[in-house]
Amino acid sequence: MSELPPDLPRLRTLETWLVLSLDRVRRRIAEAERQESEQRRGEKERPPDPDWLIEMGLGGRAPVYVHVGGCHMAGKRSQGVTREQARRALWEQVPGCPHCGPDAALGVLD
Repeated sequence: MSELPPDLPRLRTLETWLVLSLDRVRRRIAEAERQESEQRRGEKERPPDPDWLIEMGLGGRAPVYVHVGGCHMAGKRSQGVTREQARRALWEQVPGCPHCGPDAALGVLD
């Protein structure tokens, strides 16, 4: 007992449908592989997080906090700075983040 049709025209129709379906699946596999490859390349080529951040207030005018790089509390308005810039900001009374403690990490304690 075969689940396939017995006559040639219907077998050819089924064959065509299967070929088209297989082509669609192969294209989707190639697209998924390309996306995974791009994601891996992007992760590999991503620049490292800055060691120090200064979070700016609304409008980008006054600094709000100094953070250790990678601090989970650093807002979207944070920008990477050098160690010296972070120390200078703390000396100029920009508060250090209470979560990551950049003042202790930089050796600048009140």
